[in-house]
Amino acid sequence: MTKIAASIEVAARQAIESQDLPGLFPAGTRVYITDMGSDSVDTLTSAAKRIHDLGYKPIPHFASRRLSTKSALETRIRRASEEAGVTDVLVIGGGLERQAGEFSSTMQVLETGFFDKYGITEMGVAGHPEGSPEFSEAVALEALRLKKNFGERTGAHLRVVTQFGFDADRFIRYSESLREHGVDLPVHLGVAGPAKITTLIKYAAMCGVGNSISFLKKNALSLTALATSHSPEGVVGPIEQHAIANPSSAIKQIHVFPFGGLKKSAEWLTDRGSWDLNTRHFQAANSAAN
Repeated sequence: MTKIAASIEVAARQAIESQDLPGLFPAGTRVYITDMGSDSVDTLTSAAKRIHDLGYKPIPHFASRRLSTKSALETRIRRASEEAGVTDVLVIGGGLERQAGEFSSTMQVLETGFFDKYGITEMGVAGHPEGSPEFSEAVALEALRLKKNFGERTGAHLRVVTQFGFDADRFIRYSESLREHGVDLPVHLGVAGPAKITTLIKYAAMCGVGNSISFLKKNALSLTALATSHSPEGVVGPIEQHAIANPSSAIKQIHVFPFGGLKKSAEWLTDRGSWDLNTRHFQAANSAAN
Protein backbone atom coordinates (compact mmCIF):
# COMPACT_ATOMS: atom_id res chain seq x y z
CA MET A 1 0.00 0.00 0.00
CA THR A 2 1.24 3.47 -0.84
CA LYS A 3 2.41 5.47 2.16
CA ILE A 4 2.44 9.20 2.75
CA ALA A 5 5.88 10.83 2.74
CA ALA A 6 7.49 12.14 5.92
CA SER A 7 9.92 14.79 7.06
CA ILE A 8 11.43 15.14 10.53
CA GLU A 9 13.12 17.79 12.65
CA VAL A 10 16.17 18.04 14.88
CA ALA A 11 17.69 20.63 17.18
CA ALA A 12 20.79 22.39 15.88
CA ARG A 13 23.13 20.82 18.46
CA GLN A 14 21.60 17.44 17.78
CA ALA A 15 22.25 17.91 14.05
CA ILE A 16 25.92 18.59 14.76
CA GLU A 17 26.60 16.05 17.51
CA SER A 18 24.25 13.08 17.10
CA GLN A 19 26.06 9.87 16.20
CA ASP A 20 22.73 8.30 15.20
CA LEU A 21 22.15 10.56 12.19
CA PRO A 22 24.35 8.94 9.52
CA GLY A 23 22.16 6.58 7.52
CA LEU A 24 19.20 7.03 9.87
CA PHE A 25 16.98 8.47 7.11
CA PRO A 26 16.90 7.85 3.36
CA ALA A 27 18.92 10.22 1.17
CA GLY A 28 17.03 13.39 0.36
CA THR A 29 14.82 13.32 3.46
CA ARG A 30 13.73 16.79 4.53
CA VAL A 31 15.32 17.43 7.92
CA TYR A 32 14.12 20.62 9.62
CA ILE A 33 16.52 22.37 12.02
CA THR A 34 14.78 24.16 14.88
CA ASP A 35 15.57 27.75 15.80
CA MET A 36 15.36 28.14 19.57
CA GLY A 37 16.66 31.71 19.42
CA SER A 38 19.77 30.81 21.43
CA ASP A 39 22.04 29.23 18.79
CA SER A 40 24.73 31.26 17.05
CA VAL A 41 24.89 31.67 13.28
CA ASP A 42 28.00 29.47 13.33
CA THR A 43 26.06 26.71 15.11
CA LEU A 44 23.04 26.97 12.81
CA THR A 45 25.25 26.96 9.71
CA SER A 46 27.25 23.97 10.95
CA ALA A 47 24.02 22.10 11.70
CA ALA A 48 22.68 22.67 8.20
CA LYS A 49 26.03 21.73 6.66
CA ARG A 50 26.19 18.41 8.50
CA ILE A 51 22.62 17.55 7.50
CA HIS A 52 23.52 18.38 3.89
CA ASP A 53 26.76 16.42 4.00
CA LEU A 54 24.92 13.36 5.33
CA GLY A 55 22.82 13.39 2.17
CA TYR A 56 19.65 14.87 3.63
CA LYS A 57 17.89 18.11 2.72
CA PRO A 58 18.48 20.73 5.44
CA ILE A 59 15.54 23.02 6.17
CA PRO A 60 16.52 25.61 8.78
CA HIS A 61 13.83 27.42 10.75
CA PHE A 62 13.77 31.20 10.69
CA ALA A 63 11.73 32.40 13.67
CA SER A 64 10.85 35.93 12.65
CA ARG A 65 10.27 37.57 16.02
CA ARG A 66 13.47 36.03 17.37
CA LEU A 67 15.63 37.59 14.64
CA SER A 68 17.71 40.69 15.33
CA THR A 69 18.61 42.87 12.33
CA LYS A 70 18.25 42.73 8.54
CA SER A 71 22.01 42.59 8.22
CA ALA A 72 22.26 39.61 10.56
CA LEU A 73 19.41 37.89 8.72
CA GLU A 74 21.12 38.35 5.36
CA THR A 75 24.38 36.96 6.75
CA ARG A 76 22.61 33.92 8.12
CA ILE A 77 20.76 33.23 4.86
CA ARG A 78 23.90 33.76 2.76
CA ARG A 79 25.93 31.36 4.89
CA ALA A 80 23.16 28.75 4.88
CA SER A 81 23.05 28.89 1.10
CA GLU A 82 26.76 29.14 0.33
CA GLU A 83 28.21 26.93 3.08
CA ALA A 84 25.42 24.38 3.62
CA GLY A 85 23.64 24.15 0.27
CA VAL A 86 20.31 25.27 1.71
CA THR A 87 17.55 25.77 -0.89
CA ASP A 88 14.52 25.28 1.39
CA VAL A 89 13.55 26.99 4.67
CA LEU A 90 10.73 27.21 7.20
CA VAL A 91 9.79 30.78 8.12
CA ILE A 92 7.56 31.13 11.18
CA GLY A 93 6.47 33.84 13.60
CA GLY A 94 8.48 32.41 16.45
CA GLY A 95 6.27 33.27 19.40
CA LEU A 96 7.42 35.90 21.92
CA GLU A 97 5.12 38.64 23.16
CA ARG A 98 7.68 41.21 22.09
CA GLN A 99 9.85 40.92 19.01
CA ALA A 100 13.57 40.63 19.71
CA GLY A 101 14.70 42.79 16.81
CA GLU A 102 13.52 44.41 13.59
CA PHE A 103 10.91 41.85 12.56
CA SER A 104 7.40 41.42 13.90
CA SER A 105 6.05 38.99 11.29
CA THR A 106 6.93 36.33 8.76
CA MET A 107 5.91 38.61 5.89
CA GLN A 108 8.48 41.20 6.91
CA VAL A 109 11.17 38.54 6.70
CA LEU A 110 9.96 37.26 3.33
CA GLU A 111 9.72 40.77 1.88
CA THR A 112 13.42 41.45 2.49
CA GLY A 113 14.09 39.50 -0.71
CA PHE A 114 17.10 37.79 0.85
CA PHE A 115 15.86 34.25 0.26
CA ASP A 116 15.44 34.89 -3.46
CA LYS A 117 18.80 36.67 -3.59
CA TYR A 118 20.58 33.57 -2.32
CA GLY A 119 18.71 31.00 -4.39
CA ILE A 120 16.29 29.73 -1.76
CA THR A 121 13.15 28.94 -3.73
CA GLU A 122 11.20 26.61 -1.43
CA MET A 123 9.60 27.82 1.77
CA GLY A 124 7.40 26.41 4.48
CA VAL A 125 5.13 28.75 6.44
CA ALA A 126 3.21 27.97 9.62
CA GLY A 127 -0.30 26.54 9.81
CA HIS A 128 -2.39 26.27 12.97
CA PRO A 129 -5.18 23.66 12.68
CA GLU A 130 -6.11 24.20 16.33
CA GLY A 131 -5.83 27.97 16.24
CA SER A 132 -3.38 30.01 18.28
CA PRO A 133 -3.64 31.95 21.55
CA GLU A 134 -1.73 34.77 19.84
CA PHE A 135 -4.15 35.59 17.00
CA SER A 136 -7.62 34.86 15.64
CA GLU A 137 -8.47 32.42 12.86
CA ALA A 138 -9.31 35.34 10.57
CA VAL A 139 -5.88 36.89 11.14
CA ALA A 140 -4.18 33.54 10.51
CA LEU A 141 -6.06 33.03 7.23
CA GLU A 142 -5.26 36.54 6.02
CA ALA A 143 -1.58 35.95 6.82
CA LEU A 144 -1.63 32.75 4.75
CA ARG A 145 -3.29 34.58 1.84
CA LEU A 146 -0.55 37.21 1.93
CA LYS A 147 2.11 34.51 1.89
CA LYS A 148 0.42 32.70 -0.98
CA ASN A 149 0.35 35.98 -2.93
CA PHE A 150 4.02 36.50 -2.13
CA GLY A 151 4.80 33.12 -3.65
CA GLU A 152 2.85 33.98 -6.79
CA ARG A 153 4.64 37.32 -7.14
CA THR A 154 8.12 35.97 -6.60
CA GLY A 155 7.94 32.43 -7.97
CA ALA A 156 8.77 30.93 -4.57
CA HIS A 157 7.24 27.50 -3.92
CA LEU A 158 5.35 27.76 -0.63
CA ARG A 159 3.77 25.08 1.52
CA VAL A 160 1.97 25.11 4.86
CA VAL A 161 3.68 23.16 7.66
CA THR A 162 1.50 22.78 10.74
CA GLN A 163 2.03 22.52 14.46
CA PHE A 164 1.58 19.00 15.80
CA GLY A 165 -1.69 17.64 17.10
CA PHE A 166 -3.64 14.43 17.69
CA ASP A 167 -7.09 14.98 16.16
CA ALA A 168 -6.82 13.59 12.62
CA ASP A 169 -10.33 14.66 11.61
CA ARG A 170 -9.69 18.22 12.67
CA PHE A 171 -6.38 18.32 10.80
CA ILE A 172 -8.02 16.96 7.63
CA ARG A 173 -10.84 19.52 7.83
CA TYR A 174 -8.35 22.34 8.33
CA SER A 175 -6.23 21.30 5.35
CA GLU A 176 -9.11 20.89 2.95
CA SER A 177 -10.84 24.11 4.05
CA LEU A 178 -7.90 26.35 3.16
CA ARG A 179 -8.86 26.45 -0.52
CA GLU A 180 -12.26 27.86 0.45
CA HIS A 181 -10.37 30.79 1.96
CA GLY A 182 -8.17 31.37 -1.09
CA VAL A 183 -5.13 29.44 0.14
CA ASP A 184 -4.41 26.65 -2.36
CA LEU A 185 -1.04 25.60 -0.96
CA PRO A 186 0.18 22.06 -0.25
CA VAL A 187 -0.08 21.13 3.44
CA HIS A 188 2.40 19.11 5.50
CA LEU A 189 0.67 18.06 8.72
CA GLY A 190 2.61 17.94 11.98
CA VAL A 191 2.42 14.73 13.99
CA ALA A 192 4.20 13.59 17.14
CA GLY A 193 6.43 10.54 16.78
CA PRO A 194 6.28 7.65 19.27
CA ALA A 195 6.65 8.94 22.84
CA LYS A 196 5.18 8.59 26.31
CA ILE A 197 1.85 10.35 26.77
CA THR A 198 3.29 12.34 29.66
CA THR A 199 6.11 13.58 27.40
CA LEU A 200 3.63 14.68 24.75
CA ILE A 201 1.51 16.56 27.28
CA LYS A 202 4.64 18.39 28.44
CA TYR A 203 5.58 19.43 24.89
CA ALA A 204 2.00 20.36 24.04
CA ALA A 205 1.94 22.70 27.04
CA MET A 206 5.31 24.22 26.05
CA CYS A 207 4.13 24.76 22.47
CA GLY A 208 0.79 26.27 23.44
CA VAL A 209 -1.24 23.53 21.78
CA GLY A 210 -4.03 23.57 24.33
CA ASN A 211 -6.57 21.57 22.37
CA SER A 212 -4.03 18.79 21.92
CA ILE A 213 -3.63 18.49 25.69
CA SER A 214 -7.41 18.20 26.10
CA PHE A 215 -7.64 15.66 23.28
CA LEU A 216 -4.83 13.57 24.76
CA LYS A 217 -6.31 13.57 28.24
CA LYS A 218 -9.80 12.81 26.97
CA ASN A 219 -8.50 9.84 25.02
CA ALA A 220 -6.20 8.53 27.75
CA LEU A 221 -8.72 6.29 29.46
CA SER A 222 -6.87 5.92 32.76
CA LEU A 223 -3.88 7.14 34.70
CA THR A 224 -2.16 3.94 33.60
CA ALA A 225 -2.60 4.97 29.98
CA LEU A 226 -0.83 8.26 30.69
CA ALA A 227 2.34 6.32 31.50
CA THR A 228 2.22 4.30 28.28
CA SER A 229 3.58 5.22 24.88
CA HIS A 230 1.65 7.03 22.17
CA SER A 231 1.52 5.40 18.75
CA PRO A 232 1.18 7.96 15.96
CA GLU A 233 -0.80 5.54 13.80
CA GLY A 234 -4.13 6.68 15.23
CA VAL A 235 -3.38 10.13 13.82
CA VAL A 236 -1.35 9.28 10.72
CA GLY A 237 -3.54 6.40 9.51
CA PRO A 238 -6.69 8.44 8.84
CA ILE A 239 -4.68 11.34 7.38
CA GLU A 240 -2.85 8.98 5.04
CA GLN A 241 -6.03 7.17 3.97
CA HIS A 242 -7.72 10.48 3.20
CA ALA A 243 -4.76 11.86 1.23
CA ILE A 244 -4.31 8.70 -0.84
CA ALA A 245 -8.04 8.33 -1.55
CA ASN A 246 -8.23 11.97 -2.67
CA PRO A 247 -5.41 12.74 -5.14
CA SER A 248 -6.43 16.41 -5.23
CA SER A 249 -6.13 16.68 -1.44
CA ALA A 250 -4.09 19.58 -0.09
CA ILE A 251 -2.35 17.11 2.26
CA LYS A 252 0.95 16.05 0.70
CA GLN A 253 3.16 14.95 3.58
CA ILE A 254 3.46 14.51 7.33
CA HIS A 255 6.07 16.29 9.43
CA VAL A 256 7.28 14.33 12.44
CA PHE A 257 8.19 15.91 15.78
CA PRO A 258 10.44 13.24 17.38
CA PHE A 259 9.62 13.96 21.03
CA GLY A 260 10.39 10.36 21.98
CA GLY A 261 13.79 10.44 20.27
CA LEU A 262 15.08 10.49 16.71
CA LYS A 263 15.84 6.78 16.51
CA LYS A 264 12.41 5.77 17.76
CA SER A 265 10.67 8.00 15.21
CA ALA A 266 12.95 6.84 12.39
CA GLU A 267 12.32 3.18 13.26
CA TRP A 268 8.56 3.75 13.30
CA LEU A 269 8.66 5.45 9.88
CA THR A 270 10.81 2.66 8.47
CA ASP A 271 8.58 -0.08 9.91
CA ARG A 272 5.43 1.50 8.47
CA GLY A 273 7.05 1.97 5.05
CA SER A 274 6.88 5.75 4.86
CA TRP A 275 10.42 5.71 3.52
CA ASP A 276 10.13 2.90 0.98
CA LEU A 277 9.72 3.09 -2.80
CA ASN A 278 5.97 3.49 -2.41
CA THR A 279 6.56 6.80 -0.71
CA ARG A 280 8.41 8.02 -3.76
CA HIS A 281 5.49 6.98 -5.91
CA PHE A 282 3.19 8.99 -3.65
CA GLN A 283 5.52 11.98 -3.90
CA ALA A 284 5.76 11.69 -7.66
CA ALA A 285 1.99 11.58 -8.02
CA ASN A 286 1.73 14.78 -6.01
CA SER A 287 4.85 16.58 -7.24
CA ALA A 288 2.87 19.16 -9.17
CA ALA A 289 1.49 20.51 -5.91
CA ASN A 290 4.81 20.53 -4.11
